[in-house]
Amino acid sequence: MTPKRSAVLLGLSILAGICCSAAAFARAPSTAPATVPIMPDSSMQALTTTLGGVTVLPTTRTVAHWWGSTIDPDNGVTYGYNMVGADPNTCVATACATTIQVDITPIIVNIDGLTFSAEDILQGTLDSPEFAYNDYGSTPAATDSSYAMGPGGTLSQADAGQALQLQDAIMRAQFNQTGGSSYHLYLHPNVLPAVTINVPRTEGTVFQSGRGVVFADINISWWSSQIQQLETSADPTHLPLYLTNNVVLYVGQNTGNCCVIGYHGTRAAGNGAGSTNSEGNAVVQTFAWSSWVQPGFFSRADGGADWALQDIHAVSHEIAEWADDPFVDNTVEPWLTPTAPQYGCSGLLETGDPVVAIGFAMGTNSTEQGPNPNGTESADGFYHPEDEVMLPWFMRSAPNTISEPTQTASPNIGRYTFMGSLNPFPGFREPATGCG
Repeated sequence: MTPKRSAVLLGLSILAGICCSAAAFARAPSTAPATVPIMPDSSMQALTTTLGGVTVLPTTRTVAHWWGSTIDPDNGVTYGYNMVGADPNTCVATACATTIQVDITPIIVNIDGLTFSAEDILQGTLDSPEFAYNDYGSTPAATDSSYAMGPGGTLSQADAGQALQLQDAIMRAQFNQTGGSSYHLYLHPNVLPAVTINVPRTEGTVFQSGRGVVFADINISWWSSQIQQLETSADPTHLPLYLTNNVVLYVGQNTGNCCVIGYHGTRAAGNGAGSTNSEGNAVVQTFAWSSWVQPGFFSRADGGADWALQDIHAVSHEIAEWADDPFVDNTVEPWLTPTAPQYGCSGLLETGDPVVAIGFAMGTNSTEQGPNPNGTESADGFYHPEDEVMLPWFMRSAPNTISEPTQTASPNIGRYTFMGSLNPFPGFREPATGCG
């Protein structure tokens, strides 16, 4: 259906993305240091992943969540799942609205004589659709079939006129709780003091993209150990979000095996299982790391290929996957899609993996706008959230009457991704297919 994408998002979801910025400047330098090698676009595959995976009990100390189950008509198996927030099928009135505290830690990364500071893009993240409120009734632009910038149109038509955060809009559409519904999933950001991480030369290096964007490329195992140390003081009822700027990860020992731009996961206390020898009151800490993706890192000039792979694409991917699979234990009938062959045959309910690099424009973005370091232009004044696959796609619900109806189909046909008819790929106008 489509060629292999240049960006991959991983499940913990570990999102792999590339961005760069030194602490001394808000954008990458206009001319990259002569010693910084160029990584070709063909090697810059955006990835995400997941870490951990635990079983929770009703008494587990963790984020507010609910449990549901669906029969997959394709194989007759009933799949259970935990999701963040209130149960849209049973909640009543004000009990349908859930607020999750998101504790944001900006990370300052020093590597090979350069500094990449999340403080440079912190305000841009707070002002983004992830935390700010927008009208999702329409979008001015969306990814086309060549992964470039295409025309927009009607988005979540039943929520037109509603001021919503991004994840709230996605969850409301997923369960057709739109319009006057009292169902909400609010995210309240709390900014914590910045943390500095010094990366030894044995664990990372710096590269620049073909458009001159300089970024840090760090060993994923070493980086994950740093994140694990930070989360020892986290509140299990909150979502810790570790934010970086133009930092990506490589897998194994090859720095060219790039680029993970984010992940979400869990870490359990109580014999590592979350509920063992803890009288059912164990802590299960969910968390996410994601990197801001500077324009021109993946995105080509003038709305070209990988247009949507910039700014909050990675963080929107990770938070959406956390909301639908907070404990990384929601399994589904295995799926495979030509839009994301890098994930192979997957049995995970990871909402962002099938639609990596597919997104839409929303809000007004004033962060890192202007020419790329090489003089071309990838920024366009918008934020670029990722599209998200919804539960009915994974559960092979056909005809789908669970989610908000699509923009163009009959009212009895629900959408399989948040973008609905704006998603240009036919594999998302029908349920998932298997791996055979």
